[in-house]
Amino acid sequence: MTTPAQLRRTALSLPGTAEQDAGSGTIAFTVRGERFASLGEDGQVRLHLPAAEVDEFLAAHPTAERLTRGATPTGVRVLLGDVDGRRLDHWVRRAWLSCAPERSVEQAAAAEAAVPGEDGDLPRAIGRPATQALTGAGLTTLARVAELTEAELLAMHGVGPKAVRILREALGATGRTLG
Repeated sequence: MTTPAQLRRTALSLPGTAEQDAGSGTIAFTVRGERFASLGEDGQVRLHLPAAEVDEFLAAHPTAERLTRGATPTGVRVLLGDVDGRRLDHWVRRAWLSCAPERSVEQAAAAEAAVPGEDGDLPRAIGRPATQALTGAGLTTLARVAELTEAELLAMHGVGPKAVRILREALGATGRTLG
C-alpha cells in the first residue's frame, strides 16, 4: 500500500520542492510557490496535471475524480491507497514538471538520460540512481561533488552509502575530500 511517507519522499526529492501546511490537515507540495501535489487528512491525494494528463490518469485509475476550476481541468483527486507506489511516483513527477521552472525541467531531463560513467567525470561504479540524482542536481563533476558533505549526498534520493564510498575514493585518488 502506498503511504504518506512515500508521497512526501517522492515530492521532496524533486528540485525546488517545499512542503507546506495548507490547513485543515492538508500537506501541500509546491515548486516556485505553485502547488503540484497535496494530501488531505481524508487520505485523498490531489495532483495538479495538464488536461491531457488528467485524462490519462483517469483512464488508468477508475476511482479517481477530475478536479476543475470552472470548466477547466486542473488535476485529479484519488485515495492514496488506490494508486500503486511506482505509479504515484510517476504522476507526482509529472505534476512537478507542469509547475517547475524551465531550468529545473531541463536538469530533470538530463538526469533521466544520464548514463553512469558518461556524465562529466563521475565514476561509473556509483550506478544509475546516484548518477541520475547527481546530474539532476547539476553535479556532473567530482569537483562539484567535493563541495558537498557526506550528509548532503546521502540526503539525495538515489545516493546511498555505496555511492558515497565510491565518490570518496575517487576524490581521494585526486587529492580531494568531501566538503
